[in-house]
Amino acid sequence: MIIKHNFYLFLVLILCLSCDSQAVFDEYKSFSNAWNKNDSVKFKINPNDSLNPYNLFLNIRTTNAYKYKNLFLIVEMDFPNGKVVTDTLEYTMADKTGALLGDGITATKTSKLWYKEAVKFVEKGDYTVKIQHAMRKNGEVNGVLNLEGIKDLGFRIEKSID
Repeated sequence: MIIKHNFYLFLVLILCLSCDSQAVFDEYKSFSNAWNKNDSVKFKINPNDSLNPYNLFLNIRTTNAYKYKNLFLIVEMDFPNGKVVTDTLEYTMADKTGALLGDGITATKTSKLWYKEAVKFVEKGDYTVKIQHAMRKNGEVNGVLNLEGIKDLGFRIEKSID
């Protein structure tokens, strides 16, 4: 009886902790071995709320195979009317000692990175977010062809809390 009671209590606790009332969209794409510089990761979204603001995030899961301090990304958002907004972004992924930043107790760390704040999706229709890495080694013109250590890349939309 006590074991059964503890099991149900544990199950309820897990369900409560897994609920995320802020997330409107949360999707990940995985990489098998490495992220090729010519590969765009695409997320298609169709927001149904044009009045409220939302915060946009990039979620990145890295492993110890990631050997850089920073991460440079080119993020393009295609709007339903054909407008395109392109941003070049830089994120710090490791501290001064080379230890990966992010959450996680294993060798895989998850970093939740700001992309845009208080965005309103005023146009009806499909939006597409395309993400490419733009990593370069110091002193080299050509980019890193295959970026190792990025396990998953996610795109997340949350309700903006005023």
